This record gives sequence, C-alpha cells and structure tokens, in this order.
Amino acid sequence: MHARLLSLATAVPEHVLRTEDVIREAAAIFGGRHSDFERLRPVFANSGIERRHSVKPYGWFHGAPGWPERSEAFIAGACDLFRQVADRALAQAGVVAGDIDTIVTVSSTGVATPTIEARVLHELGFRDDVRRVPVFGLGCAGGVSGLSLAARLAMADPGSTVLLVVVELCSLAFRADELTKSNIIATALFGDGAAACVLSTVGDGRGAIEHVGEHTWPRTLDVMGWRMDTTGFGAIFARSIPDLVATELRPVADAFLNRHGLSFADIGDYTFHPGGAKVITALEEAFALQGGRLRHEREILANYGNMSAPTVLFVLDRAGPNRFAGRRFISSLGPGFSASFLTMLQ
Repeated sequence: MHARLLSLATAVPEHVLRTEDVIREAAAIFGGRHSDFERLRPVFANSGIERRHSVKPYGWFHGAPGWPERSEAFIAGACDLFRQVADRALAQAGVVAGDIDTIVTVSSTGVATPTIEARVLHELGFRDDVRRVPVFGLGCAGGVSGLSLAARLAMADPGSTVLLVVVELCSLAFRADELTKSNIIATALFGDGAAACVLSTVGDGRGAIEHVGEHTWPRTLDVMGWRMDTTGFGAIFARSIPDLVATELRPVADAFLNRHGLSFADIGDYTFHPGGAKVITALEEAFALQGGRLRHEREILANYGNMSAPTVLFVLDRAGPNRFAGRRFISSLGPGFSASFLTMLQ
C-alpha cells in the first residue's frame, strides 16, 4: 500500500521582480553602503534567475518594515496563496474541501498563530474536525519533507485524504538595513510561491510515494537558516552549500537507497530543489547527470527564483509525472543542515 499523489498545483503572487530591476533596486539600496556590494553584484547576473514573484511591490521594501508590518504581510499573503493553491489542488483531484481529513501546512518564512490553515478553514469549506498539522523551520527542505509527512499520514489512516500546502514568502525577509553578504545573496535568489498536493491511498494518481528519508549532518547548524532580531528574519549562509552538495550529498543518498534495497541503477528520473545555479551544477556533478537532465530545475529557477520549500514541487509539476514511467528520486536540502529524500513510482 502506498499513498498516491492525486494532484499537484502551484501559485505565485502578482508582483513580478525582473532581475534587471532587482539589480537596479539593490544598487540604489546597497551601493555605497556595503563595501563588498560591487564585488558581489555579479551574483545577481549569474544567479540563473530571470524573474520571480513577490507579495509586495518594490516600494513596500523602501519603507523599512519591522516585525509587525512583515508579520501582517506574511499572514495576508500566505492566506491568499493558500486559498489559490488549495482550490486548484482540490479541483485537480476531483474532491472538495469537506473531503479532506488532514491538512499539512509547511512554511518557514513567517509566524502565525492561529496558523494559516486555521485562518481560511471555514471560509474554504473544510470540516470542523479536520486534522491540522502546521510545520515550521524546515526551510528549503520543506517541500520533500512535507510531501513525505503527508504520505505517511495518509498511510497511517488508509482511505483518508490529505492536503499538503507549502507556502513561502521569502521576499518579506529582505533587509535594507542588513549589510551582509548573506543578505545580498538572499536578495539575489529568493522569491515567493506556493504548491499544494492531495494524497490518499485510494484513487488513481500521478505517482505513488514509495520510500522516504532524511539525513542531518552534525556540526552544520551554521550552514543555513534564519537569525531573528527586532526587525525580522536575517538570512544565514555561513558555509558553501554547493561544496557540501558536491562532496556530502551523494554518499547519504546512496545510503538511503541501499537501506531500501535500491541503488541509482534503479532510478529512472530525478527531481531536485534548485537552490541556485551553482547548486544545480553541483548536483549534476554529484549524480553524474548531464545532457540537460536537470533542465526543469534550471527552468523553474529562471522563472521563479528560489522560493524555498515549494520550489521542488514546481519542478516536479514541470517535469510532468504522467510522461514518465518508472522510479523517480526526489531530494531537497535545508537548515539543519539536512537532506530530505523520497522515491516515487510513476
């Protein structure tokens, strides 16, 4: 018995941030104030990103928003994207909100209590007794970890229907006051987006979740994460993530497959979280994937940027699961420093 992916939908907010405009805005904010800005300016042009989306226009970020303004924007924007993407996923699966038994909501870019799904619960028609599982802190790994958790919850209650919603508003963490390399890199990479899936052990779906797993490396808490202060979140990128991908990911991925009696000879296709252009190159080298095998990752990065957790689900949607028959390996990396793994039969 496997949990099956009955639908997969995506959504982005209305404001489009084109890279040439982002460079101009960043230069106006950081130029002359950050001694390394001109040296780091090529990060924008070399990011592999052409455009991304934001819940707020450029002018909002010039207003020096603090925690209250950022939190208000997160709740409003996350609720709006939740509505959009949940409606699309439910429609694709041929179910209504009242059919959902469990909602898993994954987000790490804002704090909301009551949580996002609680704020839209009755408006969207979910039952009063629906089980709610909000998950915070997984960062970019949240797409695969969330899908793994939703699958396990579906299998724990055979015949039930689980809705997974992954929503991240990374743009709200932009800091005009943060004159650090990490903040400039985050400014060059991150965008906003949401993805949603419906899963169940019954029904015909787009793929069956086979095996799931995670790995957290010791002594790596400083690799990636948020620092919190009186203004908001501040990005942490203290070590080279592409180097870690190139040297550390493949051995633990091999170990994950071996635990289930598999090897990469059994894998027919791949879906990765495209953290950045250098990360994609490192993935290609680590897994010996050439000839455009990660073209979907590059396409999603170019058109949406790094949206954190939802990004890998955008890639999976772009890959078109119905066009592939076999076993797919799916992975993403996040704070911890950790890796999430999943195999899907299609």
